[in-house]
Amino acid sequence: MKTLKMYPTSINERYIDQAVDELRRGAVIIYPTDTRYAIGCDALNNRAVEAVCRLKNINPDKQRLSMVCADISQASEYARIDNDAFSVMRANLPGPFTFILPASTKLSKAFKGRKEVGTRVPDNAIARRLAEALGNPLLSATANWEDADPDDLANPEAIADRYGRDNSITVMIDGGNAPSHLDSAIISLLDSRSPELLREGPQPPAALD
Repeated sequence: MKTLKMYPTSINERYIDQAVDELRRGAVIIYPTDTRYAIGCDALNNRAVEAVCRLKNINPDKQRLSMVCADISQASEYARIDNDAFSVMRANLPGPFTFILPASTKLSKAFKGRKEVGTRVPDNAIARRLAEALGNPLLSATANWEDADPDDLANPEAIADRYGRDNSITVMIDGGNAPSHLDSAIISLLDSRSPELLREGPQPPAALD
């Protein structure tokens, strides 16, 4: 696994290009978000999505899949966002929130049959730039493991040590220590007129009333 070190305040476009080239080849990468590090791949590449699901022991038929997007505009191509949902998302994004939205039909086969999709636009320039340069969302799953020390989940060196021997992961973007020990808040917008906070995160959401 190759490590590419950069920070959200100083994007290295050459490294972004390298990571995106790997994503387009169907590779799995690790990258920083505004909460914890994430394991991700091209959300439109079915084999890559299946690889992440195997790595994380996710059953896509039973568990919700989430995507990281460059902005709300990109998210609207892959999830259905009405005016009420847009108002809530605009008040909170970019930020540490996962919004549950009705899924469109443009995602990979692993998403097919799923009526909903988790949608993130993190307050992390690296994560957003990856989705922008790729041209579509990344599948995203938290880089964690059983019995992990919270400090290790925030430490890119510990994460690299844990996942570095997995041949399915080709690149890790080291963006420094993760900013939070908490996962993102989860907000359901399936009924956009009545947003529902399903899980608290590092900061309270705005405009839910």
